[in-house]
Amino acid sequence: MTEDMKKIEAVLDGKVRPSLRAHGGEIQVDHWEDGVLYVKLLGQCAGCPSADLTNETLVEAELTAALPELVRKVAVVQTVSDELWEQAKRLLRDHRL
Repeated sequence: MTEDMKKIEAVLDGKVRPSLRAHGGEIQVDHWEDGVLYVKLLGQCAGCPSADLTNETLVEAELTAALPELVRKVAVVQTVSDELWEQAKRLLRDHRL
């Protein structure tokens, strides 16, 4: 892990993850490119109607305030959980759609 990524992870660990975990959520860095940090919201945060607001007011706000030289924008990568994929495959297999 690069020193820059260590700084990003430190802000996530100290400022962002505790708030997300309090609501059953989690965050994972997908990648970082040209000042944009791409993240996945996991747990209860994945697919939550407030996910965009959480990203803007918590994740992006904390990272851009703490590390303006590294992060100017945070984008959420939409994901589907492994459990949901497995459930969908089972349904398709069982119903032969």
